[in-house]
Amino acid sequence: MAQNVQHYDFIVIGGGSGGSGAARRASSWYGAKTLLVENGRSGGTCVNVGCVPKKMTWNFASVAEALKDSVYYGYDTSPNIPFNFAKFKQMRDASIKGLNGAYERNWSREQIDLVHGTATLTNPREVEVEVKGGQKSYYSAPHILIATGGYPVMPKDTPGWEHGISSDGFFDIEELPKRMAFVGAGYIAVELAGVMNAIGVEVHMFIRHSTFLRNFDPMIQETLTRRYEEAGVIIHKNHKGLKEVVKKKDGKGSERLLKLIGVDGDELEVNELLWAIGRTPEIEKLNIGKLGIKQNSKGHIAVDQYQNTSVHGIYAIGDVTGQAELTPVAIAAGRSLSNRLFGTNHPAGGPHLATAKLDYHNIPTVVFAHPEVGVVGLTEPQAIKQYGKENVKTYHTKFTAMFYEFHPPEEKKKQPTEYKIVCQGPDEKIVGLHILGLGSSEMMQGFGVAVKMGATKKDFDSTVAIHPTSAEELVTMK
Repeated sequence: MAQNVQHYDFIVIGGGSGGSGAARRASSWYGAKTLLVENGRSGGTCVNVGCVPKKMTWNFASVAEALKDSVYYGYDTSPNIPFNFAKFKQMRDASIKGLNGAYERNWSREQIDLVHGTATLTNPREVEVEVKGGQKSYYSAPHILIATGGYPVMPKDTPGWEHGISSDGFFDIEELPKRMAFVGAGYIAVELAGVMNAIGVEVHMFIRHSTFLRNFDPMIQETLTRRYEEAGVIIHKNHKGLKEVVKKKDGKGSERLLKLIGVDGDELEVNELLWAIGRTPEIEKLNIGKLGIKQNSKGHIAVDQYQNTSVHGIYAIGDVTGQAELTPVAIAAGRSLSNRLFGTNHPAGGPHLATAKLDYHNIPTVVFAHPEVGVVGLTEPQAIKQYGKENVKTYHTKFTAMFYEFHPPEEKKKQPTEYKIVCQGPDEKIVGLHILGLGSSEMMQGFGVAVKMGATKKDFDSTVAIHPTSAEELVTMK
């Protein structure tokens, strides 16, 4: 053990949503002496380059869509209302900076010590932290939590890959490109491509199959892919990938020029390229191999149902584990862990917390696409695989939301609302719910509770509808 070691009850490595949730629960509820180590901006990915700025930008794009829709309600709205994206970015950045400060004020108020630096595990009970300038400090605790999250994967075997940006770099854009390419078919590519398309950028998506969001129900895949195409997104389907990216001209916005060269020789010139090909755990500096902390086949830290790693006293939560990589999941897992570690023998907790853990089943989630998507539970193929086709029944509806009543037919068809309920067994327990359309993000939170509680189709049917809403279709579906 190093000299001049400061001792704590709990050390949390990573000041993102999950690490913050765990630290605050341990310190403020149970009085555990807690140290939090963060080497970036407080709040982690979600606050700085993830959920929060993404939703703000989605809102910005939604305003643009609403202005276009206003014409059909009798507003004399110009088709080309000017907007100032640079000003929006400044406001967004200022808001995020305010959240950074809020996180740190909360930690200070709850007596959590914060050290800005990069942590390395020197042994199962000790952490070395290197701060700017190379100075190192040492800290020990019987409980150490790894909550370092992940970062975007870049295709470093592709010549010229560095001319593209990741989702992190998306939030640095000040001047909009005229034409932008996205490589990837996951929710990050879909969300950011949808935003850019909505505010007038010519968007190209390169995907390996015929649909995107391949982990979602086929209904979501097919309907949303078709919707994006009808909205003007140019989707290069079954694409074999890019073999080279050539920078032809430097600059910002439309001044910058890149040439994308495909494996099959196809070429496309764009002003910006975003790689959205996955994320990988942030573990390089942690020294987990030396300590014998096991990883799974994808490189994530392996944990059991209680977030224990293979080394006693070291835990992991959030994206670094690869378990349902969502901010609320990391927060919930962190709080459950602190309840178990520090609440079991504390007056504010109790013995019932000895087995506290997060239930990873039926976690609702949303894709802020255009339109929104909400899901909870199993897809139809997953349900059939788990229960057998003869034991699965689905209910499905597709319609146009009332908001689009005054839109012409050719516009109405571009605004789908589509729902699917996946049921299992003779009592028709709902094991999957998939919704796409206006308002789906807010709607899913409430219906997620019902599915989590084990609702059946009969429960939905016995619920009085709220009229007129799109949501009423979920409790009147036949």
